[in-house]
Amino acid sequence: MVLKNIFRSTVLGLRKLSVFVGARQGNTVLPAFKQPQCRLYSNWTLTSICKRDEILLNQPVRQYARPSRKKQEFPSQLQDLHPSMLKHEYASVPLAQSVDDVVKKLLTLEFANHSEKLRLKEEQLIAKVRRDEDDRSSTEVKVAILTARIRNFQEHLHKHPKDKANKRWMLMAIDRRKKKLKVLRRTRYDSFEKVCQELGITYTFPPEYYRRVTRRWLAKKAFCNKVFQEVQKQKAEQREKQRAAEATSSTDPQGTVA
Repeated sequence: MVLKNIFRSTVLGLRKLSVFVGARQGNTVLPAFKQPQCRLYSNWTLTSICKRDEILLNQPVRQYARPSRKKQEFPSQLQDLHPSMLKHEYASVPLAQSVDDVVKKLLTLEFANHSEKLRLKEEQLIAKVRRDEDDRSSTEVKVAILTARIRNFQEHLHKHPKDKANKRWMLMAIDRRKKKLKVLRRTRYDSFEKVCQELGITYTFPPEYYRRVTRRWLAKKAFCNKVFQEVQKQKAEQREKQRAAEATSSTDPQGTVA
């Protein structure tokens, strides 16, 4: 019995030594106080415990700390607005140029909020594409206003990507601008090219309409075509009867033309 216990303890020591050697080669050594100890139990219990210890020691170290990704800076459309510029409502006032420096500083963009700066940017874009000085309702002016708002939505969405309401407003504004550009391209192509060049808009054609072909859709289309052909035949017969009636009414009973 004594020899059996000595043999078991020797085998246990050799196994633990081999585990520690393999762990050091893989750089996954655990601290001494965390290493589970194998006790002298029966053969199957001793084998299972040692296998469990070997699995725990040979587990790779996971990299939980991920490097932070720095967001790319999104260019703002308000960067070209100098802080010394006057606000839009005071730019056309002559008295604003002759006031004290402290008062004039309060009227500049240095103390303006974001909406006031955006309003001035809209006026700058409108001045590039408007037809005359009093133009405030043309398609070109509406496209310029929508362009300023879309770029403002894009800047906000870059900082707050989870703002779903802002994304929805941006997509709605893009759709409205696309419709107005489509009308402008069809009616006044010169103005369309000028607007795209001045505002830096890249116009892309909408995709062609496509629909998934199904048996139901084919049957419905065939039925609609058949109905359309029958209606056209009836209209052609009615026109022929009307022409014949007009021809008979234009002649007298003797067959001479009136």
